[in-house]
Amino acid sequence: MISRREVLAAGLAAAPAAFGQRTRKRPNFLFLIADDHAGYVLGADGNKQARTPNLDRFATEGCRFAQHICNSPVCTPSRQSFFTGQLPHAAGVTVLQTPLDDSRPTLAKQLSAAGYKTAVFGKMHFNRPGTPGLHGFQTILTENEATRNWQKVASHPVASDIRTKPVWRPFKDPARIWLNAEKLPFPRSDAEMRSTWITTQAIDYLEQHRGDEFALWISLQEPHSPFDFPVEDREFYKPGDFPIPKPGPEDDWQIPLIFRDLSDAEKQGIAAAYYTSVRFLDRNMGRILSALRRLNLEEDTFVVYMADHGYSLGQHGRFEKHCSYEPALRVPLIMRWPGRIRQDVVHDMTQSVDVPATILDLLGADPLPVQHGRSLRPYLTGGRRPDPLPFVFNEYLENEEACLRTPRWKFVHCSGKRARKDGYATANPTPGRYVRLYDRSADPNEFHDVSAAHPQMVKQFQAEMLAVFRRTHPEAEKEPKTQDTGELLDWYLRPRDAG
Repeated sequence: MISRREVLAAGLAAAPAAFGQRTRKRPNFLFLIADDHAGYVLGADGNKQARTPNLDRFATEGCRFAQHICNSPVCTPSRQSFFTGQLPHAAGVTVLQTPLDDSRPTLAKQLSAAGYKTAVFGKMHFNRPGTPGLHGFQTILTENEATRNWQKVASHPVASDIRTKPVWRPFKDPARIWLNAEKLPFPRSDAEMRSTWITTQAIDYLEQHRGDEFALWISLQEPHSPFDFPVEDREFYKPGDFPIPKPGPEDDWQIPLIFRDLSDAEKQGIAAAYYTSVRFLDRNMGRILSALRRLNLEEDTFVVYMADHGYSLGQHGRFEKHCSYEPALRVPLIMRWPGRIRQDVVHDMTQSVDVPATILDLLGADPLPVQHGRSLRPYLTGGRRPDPLPFVFNEYLENEEACLRTPRWKFVHCSGKRARKDGYATANPTPGRYVRLYDRSADPNEFHDVSAAHPQMVKQFQAEMLAVFRRTHPEAEKEPKTQDTGELLDWYLRPRDAG
């Protein structure tokens, strides 16, 4: 009996004449990942200040998902969620420091089992040494190993009249320093930057494995704070060109203490540094995409570009993620496979756990044993789905907070009981349980909580959120015996990461 994987692989390999030079039965796979790249800081998204020509061109060549939402607004939970195909609480990683259990099924393990040569270069937040075989990667060069090797490369001193940034010491230095409000470059040229070095190593891998079926991850740290960029880029943006978002009338109590003493000029400098780092990120992404073309791999490679989560640049008084506001949740998602994927922009909501389901579907590999997302293939090959997502679920358990986002509404439930340990405490660190409801059609900036005016809708959203946890949480059978939905949600929102 023919397996599902064989049927899919045969179907995707059909009609080779459409590709001319196509020789493989299956495409290669390339996953490009950015850290903290917000969906609104992209030229293709309509942002005229963003300088992202390579990603913009890539978007026109493939399918861009304009309403793509992450499932957690923090690095490690988000990344291990879309790596395993499970929501963070089910994957067992809900706070920053937790390492993913090596016994978990992963996207790389599935592709390795399907016969792909798997490799990863760059930042993955595995929180453990990158040894060959870890999580399904046959070749692995992640954070610490990459940094040690990069530091061995000779660098040239920067001219003495160029000011460069100090060592990054988040939460130890004032926010204006570790958020690079002076828009200072990293003390290296473009060719000597760590991300450029990682990009070069990945391109070398492409050259060495151009004849293989490969599944390659390239994950760069930009534009994560302190918003690194090389000395050549130091004068590209003027901080004064960036408007300062004004907090809303209900924001004061929830603005983290560490941001309260930032001046307007410092806020503009932070935004300028972030945009400069995005520009540097785009340049390295362009180098990778150009290498695919130069190596005659472009037609044979399914490429995905995505960020782990977004970032706030002053919206609601915040300069980080770690919350349920839209700038922290919406991220870029672009997919390209020439001749097989539509050139389109999708405006239906999608979520990060949909991405692994889509990758395995298009590559003809077996699905993950637990898969909380669904394949986006209908959008890529035929247009809209007849059944778009009714809502996206997002969780940030460091603050015991979760939200549901529909095309119109956003509902947030927070226990208000946990003194968060992420450095973003407010003047009222444990305010007690609260809910928020935003009508995004009338209030796209999410300034006005209308939960008091819609009590029945709040109950419906709470019931739906509880249903998500009951369907997906590994400890659902231990749920307390109570009919109080608020208490049940508070129980599910507690971090339970092993160790």
